[in-house]
Amino acid sequence: MIETADEFVRLRNSSDPQECRRATVEEASVQVWAEVVDRYPEERVGVVQNKTVPLAVLEMLIGDPDARVRFMVAMKRKLSPNLLEQLARDVDESVRMRVVQHKNTSRETLESLRNDPWSEVRAAAEGRLGGTGNDLS
Repeated sequence: MIETADEFVRLRNSSDPQECRRATVEEASVQVWAEVVDRYPEERVGVVQNKTVPLAVLEMLIGDPDARVRFMVAMKRKLSPNLLEQLARDVDESVRMRVVQHKNTSRETLESLRNDPWSEVRAAAEGRLGGTGNDLS
């Protein structure tokens, strides 16, 4: 288990592949993740890349100023339809496109993305709703 924010940063920046792997697969408390987010903003992508990061931490990062962080959040399989609905209103089109492609995106959210400003997102939403994407039933 990762015990501190400093430990996580050290693992992420290590030249040892085993330590780097620990940064992506080991758990940490919500408090440790929150400290990383607060003290080390440059490590937020790394926080999202951790396979055990709790939903509460992903919720904190939905409004991150860095579009790369929000995009990475939108890629997490564990996201709820509610969180995906929030991400569907993101200012960055790549985040909205990722929401369209996510298996947990609700029909209602896809319906709203039919009116997206970016034609690619509109087309992808139409494709998912038209039955060419994942089953939405």
